[in-house]
Amino acid sequence: MAADRNPKLIVDLNKLRNNIEKVQHLCQDAGVEIAGVIKGFTGLPEVAAQFERCGCRFIASSRIEQLEAVKEHGIQTPLMMIRIPMLSEAAEIVRVADISLNSSVEVLKELNKQAGLQDKKHQVILMADLGDLREGFWDKEEMLEAALMVENDLHNLELAGVGTNVGCYGAIAPTPDKLNELVAIAEMIEEKIGRELEFISGGATSSLTTMIDGELPSRINMLRIGEGIILAIDLQEYWGYDMSYLYKDVFTLRAEVLEVRDKPTHPVGKIMIDCFGKTPTYEDRGIRRRALVGIGREDYGATEDLTAKDENIMVIGASSDHTILDVEDVGDIRVGDTVDFKVCYANLVYLTSSDNINKIYI
Repeated sequence: MAADRNPKLIVDLNKLRNNIEKVQHLCQDAGVEIAGVIKGFTGLPEVAAQFERCGCRFIASSRIEQLEAVKEHGIQTPLMMIRIPMLSEAAEIVRVADISLNSSVEVLKELNKQAGLQDKKHQVILMADLGDLREGFWDKEEMLEAALMVENDLHNLELAGVGTNVGCYGAIAPTPDKLNELVAIAEMIEEKIGRELEFISGGATSSLTTMIDGELPSRINMLRIGEGIILAIDLQEYWGYDMSYLYKDVFTLRAEVLEVRDKPTHPVGKIMIDCFGKTPTYEDRGIRRRALVGIGREDYGATEDLTAKDENIMVIGASSDHTILDVEDVGDIRVGDTVDFKVCYANLVYLTSSDNINKIYI
């Protein structure tokens, strides 16, 4: 795709490396290693390579296809599968990933079988559900039995550690009490197997809050971090932490203006449903200057998540292929000009997976 073709997603790799390095230093001071999570940008290899360049312990994704793509790109950093594997993909998991998060005995047995067939040793982290109610063993005795099975009976697997997920489905906070529960589970398992586990993985970006507060249990030694590096928005916007030392504009969306005209702000005629099956409502603000840009919801998802970098430009709405902007309070804007947009996590997943978006690395 030609470099000048719009729309573009501009990726500033220098800013990304800055963010990785700053979070790395933060974690290293607490004795924590990072699994750099690449699913937010759908595993684009050129972007994922920056996690390797900055020395992350693992590169992680919830999609085996993304891990395979970065492996084919030549990345040597160990790969982690962070969605608990499907039974049907066990062979692929062993072939591509070095380590996976697990909570199903059936899958563990199949991973062991496939590792044997491939003459490999596959590492596993057993997940504990501490109340977020997504993946993980709920009954701790069941988790202990699974750990003993891996340690003593599944000889093609290595029990590398335990982990948990908080703050995703159930929105449970990674409090010191919650994370100490995980440490207690790890120590229960260690007592039974007679050795120390390599990893106690205490969650994702949200667990950085506990670390910044100086309350992360000392035995938590790995976090799986994506958004906190690639966008660095959530901890500041939702948690109130000062993350001013991280760039919030690693990714910029640029779209081209197709039309500029003064038009009514309320549709003229009988309103029915829109192209997404919704009955929209509109505020009548009279005649205002509007611009159409050549990008739509098919490219970035929900209009509500899209914000122009110019605060005088308001995103009014969109169809599949066009986005409508209020540019009344902007200076001279013409057909062929471009408008830059901020990118949030939901936008980024769409934009990076779309073949219609030109990816530019600077």
